[in-house]
Formats: sequence, structure tokens, C-alpha cells
Amino acid sequence: MGTALVYHEDMTATRLLWDDPECEIERPERLTAALDRLRQRGLEQRCLRLSAREASKEELGLVHSPEYVSLVRKTQVLGEEELQALSGQFDAIYFHPSTFHCARLAAGAGLQLVDAVLTGAVQNGLALVRPPGHHSQRAAANGFCVFNNVAIAAAHAKQKHGLHRILIVDWDVHHGQGIQYLFEDDPRSGWETLTTWLPSCTCCSHWPLSLTLSWCWSQQDLTQPSGTLRGKCRPRQSASPTSHICCRCWPAAGSAPCWSALESIQSARAAQAPYWKSLQLQGQCGQVLGCRIPPQAPCSGYDSELSLDVTPVPTSPSTHSPEGRPPPLLPGGPTCKAAAPAPAPSSLLDQLCLCPAPSVRTTVALTAPDITLVLPPDVIQQEGSALREETEAWARPHESLVREEALTALGKLLYLLDGMLDGQVNSGIAATPASAAAATLDVAIQRGLSHGAQRLLCVALGQLDRPPDLAHDGRTLWLNIGGKEAAALSMFHVATPLPVMTGGFLSCILGLVLPLAYGFQPDLVLVALGPGHGLQGPHAALLAAMLRGLAGGRVLALLEEDSTPQLAGILARVLRGEAPPSLGPSSVASPEDVQALMYLRGQLEPQWKMLQCRPHLVV
Repeated sequence: MGTALVYHEDMTATRLLWDDPECEIERPERLTAALDRLRQRGLEQRCLRLSAREASKEELGLVHSPEYVSLVRKTQVLGEEELQALSGQFDAIYFHPSTFHCARLAAGAGLQLVDAVLTGAVQNGLALVRPPGHHSQRAAANGFCVFNNVAIAAAHAKQKHGLHRILIVDWDVHHGQGIQYLFEDDPRSGWETLTTWLPSCTCCSHWPLSLTLSWCWSQQDLTQPSGTLRGKCRPRQSASPTSHICCRCWPAAGSAPCWSALESIQSARAAQAPYWKSLQLQGQCGQVLGCRIPPQAPCSGYDSELSLDVTPVPTSPSTHSPEGRPPPLLPGGPTCKAAAPAPAPSSLLDQLCLCPAPSVRTTVALTAPDITLVLPPDVIQQEGSALREETEAWARPHESLVREEALTALGKLLYLLDGMLDGQVNSGIAATPASAAAATLDVAIQRGLSHGAQRLLCVALGQLDRPPDLAHDGRTLWLNIGGKEAAALSMFHVATPLPVMTGGFLSCILGLVLPLAYGFQPDLVLVALGPGHGLQGPHAALLAAMLRGLAGGRVLALLEEDSTPQLAGILARVLRGEAPPSLGPSSVASPEDVQALMYLRGQLEPQWKMLQCRPHLVV
């Protein structure tokens, strides 16, 4: 299974025929520009192309009245003056003789995609469509939208495929009230309407709430499964959710975080809390766990006056802060002097030093493949190994790597890592004897940094300490989950105990790991499951899946040789793009987990912009 791309060039036919400044932004180039970008990135070629079909009259009738469908059908034969007069009866809409055909294609594209995913033909997909749909209502066009494409697709998924719970995430600068009005009284469909001016603003503040509600929606975590609060669509930069099935907010533009955005998130969170268990941990730590909004807080999100006093490596742009500022460290920790700023995160995709990421290819490098290990057919079982002399040279400083089994495992890891750095493989899994786990991880870090990785994120689980000879130059972010106590030894060296409950684990990932990881913007990710890591397969899979969004998917998972074949199989499927398995019933984040998370965020917040919004703890 792969990714589908649904498109039809006829959807570029409809266009504005008269002067209307409000509507002129809805033009064919919105679609062609997106498609051109996919082609430039080589993404179109990696997808299964599907040509959009027209939605039938019956399919449109899933959410629209027959009279409205008939009205839109008649636009095919109207002249320009009649089209303009009819358009004036609706808000921010224009009709064209091709509108009916294009709108049916847009709706049909969503239906094709739903069918392809739910029948197993593909795992996921993207439909490039116009006109858009989320403002369209049962009997009215609105906001450039003619037929409500997403609502039709959701209704189709329920009717044809028997789905019971559907989450719709709507990312736009305006609230998709059409979806709300069509589904707000249906407890089987929940949607979270995400409206923002700039993704850079929202990434640091809204996604913890988004992911928390999404996960708890899948766990049927509503405390009140019926009864909605209706309301009107409010202006941007405010937040007043009208239903526990509809969460919406309007963050403002600017550097992350924008305090008006955080205020909106706080308002949304407060309004949603009565309906979601995951948002009801108010005041457990003696504070409101929403967004802390200081008076007259600057939008820059960091202190530019912090001084640094150690000379960095002069040739590496990544010896400086990944967020475009000098890397201030915590009191008592090592410091670095800044030179030129690092590239902005928005430009990192165009400036990676590594080879371009290949089509999703995952490799498993095991010293003795287990016959019980079940892998997807397109996951490669690596046979090769690095040259013996080279492997021995890397192993020489480490006493635990001199044994033959450790040396063999190291050779396979080096071969796999080189394939990832050279762009031959996207992600991989390697195994090592438990006694050599720390040394093998040290070699993997040094090898990655010396062979093209400018910023390396290492998430170490279990009894794994940061290598003592690892330079404090800002090129490596070390996160240890499984330490004895919560400690922020520097902004690039963080340790926290492994949360004992699923809710605490999710809070740790959403409230600490992901904000640091996305703020750091690595181009290589190492996930090491060392001795005593304590993670169940679904938890390890969720962590790997969430980290796949970084570094173009370049994620290397390092396991102990005595790990179960099931764990390696789950990670292989996740790294190739499959969804992680369910974590099971939701559980409460323990007070100890909450205290550790809040302590670390408080210590690291001054240095990391993405931590300058309080976490959303999962209970």
C-alpha cells in the first residue's frame, strides 16, 4: 500500500468572469501551483495517481438538498450576467458555466480517496481539488465553496463503509461552519477546525491540543456524548468553541509563539475541558495547564541578550541554535559562542546537507534474522556490512565492542547508516547486544555527525547515558527517557524518568519531546531502546511514528538483540508509513509524571520557543 494522489485537470476550468476583489483569490493557480510543487519535490511520482470522477446526484444528496443541487446544475447554461446575479445571492461566491462539473469532480475526488483507503488499495492519500467545500451548507454556497466535499466524504464513509467515528481537522484562516452545521448533532462525527494565519505560529502552540483531542476522540473519551452548544462563526483571533464536537480557534501571525494565538488556545481549551477527560487536569500542579500568557510578552519568543563565551566549530552552521539564535545553555552547563545564525526552519528542506530522501524504503539489519519476524514485503532485510577494517577502527575505543557478536552488529549498523546518509535508504532498524548498546549508539552518533548530518536528534530510552566525549556544540540534542530523575543539564541534554502510565507517556511526547525535536530541526534521528527501556511495542511505535515527520523521515531505531521479533516488526511497519497500533484504554498521568514534565519545561522554556506554551496533559 502507498499514497494516492487524486486530481483532474478539469477542475482548473472554473474562474471568475467579472471584477470581484473578494473572490479573485480563488483561481486555477491555487491548484496548479500545488501540483507543480509536488512534481518539483518528486512526490507525485511516488504516489498512485487517480483521476477524479464526478460525484453522483445521490452522493451529493448525502448532505445537500435536491433543490440546491438542481440550482447549481442550472448554472451550466446561464450567461455571465445571470451568473453574476445568482452569485450575488450568496456570500463570497462566484459561479461559472464549468462550476457544476468542477464541483462534482471535487466531491468525487474525496469519495474516491475514501474508497481507496478504506478498501485497502492505499494507506493514505491527498486530493487536490477546487472549488473548496468546508463553508458550503445544505442549501447554500458560501466562501468559494459549492459542494461540501469533506462532509460528503464523511457521510459516504459512514453510509457505505460503516464507520462510526470520523475526525475532521480543518486548517484554514476561516472556521468551516458548513461542516459544523451539517454534523454538529451527529455524535459519530467529531471535528476540530484549526484556523491559523501561519503554520509556524500554530506548530508550537496548537498541535498539542490537536493531538490530544484526536487521540482521546479515538478512545471515545467524551464525558458528555450528546448535547451541543450552537453559535455563530466569530471573527479571527478569537476563540469561542460552540460545541464539544467542534473546537476552533484563530491564532494570529508572527514568530512562534504568538501570545494572541496562545490566548486563543487557552480559551478553546477552557471551553472544551468540560467535555474531554484529557483537558480536565486543571490546577493539579498549582497552576492552570493551558497557555501561560505573560503581560506584554514579546513575539520573538526568546531572550536575545543571553551571552555565550565558548568558540564554536567555525565551519558548521549547526553549532548554533536551530531556531535562528545563539544556543544559550542552562546555568552550570557548557556554553557556546554564536557566529552566524542557522538557517530558518522554513528553509531547511532546501538546505539539507544529506542526500534527498528516497521513496519510503525501510531496512532491517539483524545479525541473525529471526524466522518468526514478519515484515511487510517492501521492507528490506539487509545482507551487507561495513568493511571489517573500518568497523574495527570505530570499535577500537570501546571495550564492549571487541567481542565478535558486537563487532558484527556494529558493521551492519554502519552499513545501514551509510545507506541512510547517502540517500539509498529512508529509515532502518539495527540490533546490538545489550552489553554494547551504549557504545554502539556512541559510534552511530559520531558516524552520523562525521558523514553529513548537521543536526542529530537522539532519543535514548532506558539505561543509556550521554556519551562523555560527545561535543557540546549544539549539533546533537540528547533526550533520555528513562533516567532516574528529571534533569536539564543543558538545552541540548535532557533526561526524564519513563512515565509509568499511558497518559504520562503521551504528555511527555506531546509536551516535551516533540516541541524540542521540531525546534531543533534535525536532519537525522536516532531512537535507541537500551537496557531496561520498559516500552511496550505500541508505545515505541507511537514514538517512532511521531518522529518520522522530522529529518525527511530519516529515523534509525537501535534495538537490543534479545528484543522480541514483534517489536522489530511493529517498528518496521511504522517506519514505512503504517499507523501505529492502539495504545489501549486511556489512563491518568501520575502526579510524578506531571511534576517531572512541568519541571523540565520550566527549566528549558527560556531557550526553546516551542516550549513557551503550557502542555496539554493527557488523563
